[in-house]
Amino acid sequence: MKKSVLIVAILSVFAFSSCKDNAADKVNEENVATAADRDAESGKFPVIAFEESVFDFGTIDQGTNVEHVFKFKNTGEGPLMIVNAKSSCGCTVPEYTKEPIAPGESGEMLVKFNGSGQNQVSKTVTITTNTKAGTETLTIKAFVNPKAGGAVAPIKTPTSK
Repeated sequence: MKKSVLIVAILSVFAFSSCKDNAADKVNEENVATAADRDAESGKFPVIAFEESVFDFGTIDQGTNVEHVFKFKNTGEGPLMIVNAKSSCGCTVPEYTKEPIAPGESGEMLVKFNGSGQNQVSKTVTITTNTKAGTETLTIKAFVNPKAGGAVAPIKTPTSK
């Protein structure tokens, strides 16, 4: 009984597989060409090349709003998309284009800083893009002078009046 079930199973595999058409005969040459073009394009990435990736505002007074425009060019082979730009804190706000930037074209990213903090301050902006790396980083720096009258009061000791 077991042998007959095994023989029937083997014969049915051959019967069903022999009824199938040759899959290679059904390949549409136009679809193959389209897929080849798509695969060739998939290797073409945009490249974002900034004129500078670090900007130093120098010495500013606390609470002074400053801004800088970072200029860049798409030196790659595909359209550049900036998906997101986030700063390391709420005191720094990046603004960027939402439109694709074609190969060879230029763009700008405005970074605003509200002058918070004291002494040497460094903030980063992380940019999410469709480049091969996927992220890029910009840095702004400033030496922030405290506001007048915002100095820390001296500590009184028992001997002082």
